[in-house]
Amino acid sequence: MTFSSETNTAPPIVLSDGNVIPQLGFGVFQVPDDDVFAAVTTALEVGYRSIDTAAIYGNEEGTGRAIRESGLTRDEIYVTTKLWNSEQGYDSTLRAFDASIAKLGLDYLDLYLIHWPVAAADRFIDTFRAFQALKSQGRIKSIGVSNFTVAHLQRLIAETGEIPAVNQIELHPRLAQRELREFHAANGIATEAWSPLGQGTVLDDSTITAVAAAVGRTAAQVIIRWHLQLGNVVIPKSVTPSRIAENFDVFDFELTPEQMNAISALDSGSRVGPDPESFTLGLIN
Repeated sequence: MTFSSETNTAPPIVLSDGNVIPQLGFGVFQVPDDDVFAAVTTALEVGYRSIDTAAIYGNEEGTGRAIRESGLTRDEIYVTTKLWNSEQGYDSTLRAFDASIAKLGLDYLDLYLIHWPVAAADRFIDTFRAFQALKSQGRIKSIGVSNFTVAHLQRLIAETGEIPAVNQIELHPRLAQRELREFHAANGIATEAWSPLGQGTVLDDSTITAVAAAVGRTAAQVIIRWHLQLGNVVIPKSVTPSRIAENFDVFDFELTPEQMNAISALDSGSRVGPDPESFTLGLIN
């Protein structure tokens, strides 16, 4: 798979396994299946070439239909989905993968992620081993995780002998995740940001709006640009066509080091989502 790095095209990030992922993708969290076809179709028309979904979102079917009917070839679109907590475990992971790939209507995944570590269940090692088996069969190109802490990553690497290509984590100006990003950088793990706009909670921040005014852009564009210049893979979500297009129009300006630092200084460790240390929703005991 190859992606252009021309202006107004998401530049490629080379993963540790040699595969590439577009740095700016489109997320479909909380988009109902009835609405996701139109949203993903718009995103692909705008220029997005990476689509991120998950089994728990309940919209893999609509997402897959939009991809298949886009007129683009399969190797032009990077597709990610995630394994839900209740399906962790070796055999159940294999079954869950088959279910997701069938709903998407695709022959393979570009990236498969363990959605949450749910360490209390102690199943993420066996789950990742199933991922490794699927990768060896050519059914997944890259394997990774989501919401893993440094401790979770250290155990995973030690016990499976493989470094995940990606860790998708909550990351925005009020939760900059410096320690985790430093661990990723030291170990060749790509940092992917979910809720990159803090679910809208940082759009009205005076620092953000001041930078936006200075560069003549919207607050959302400024935050997405901040992510890109940090080196994050980022997956903003919207169902509004104008905003889908606006969020992709971020490749023809740059933030200064001072502006980057001012935004990074907003970090307060504040989450909009669950804490990975304790989140167990969907866990089957």
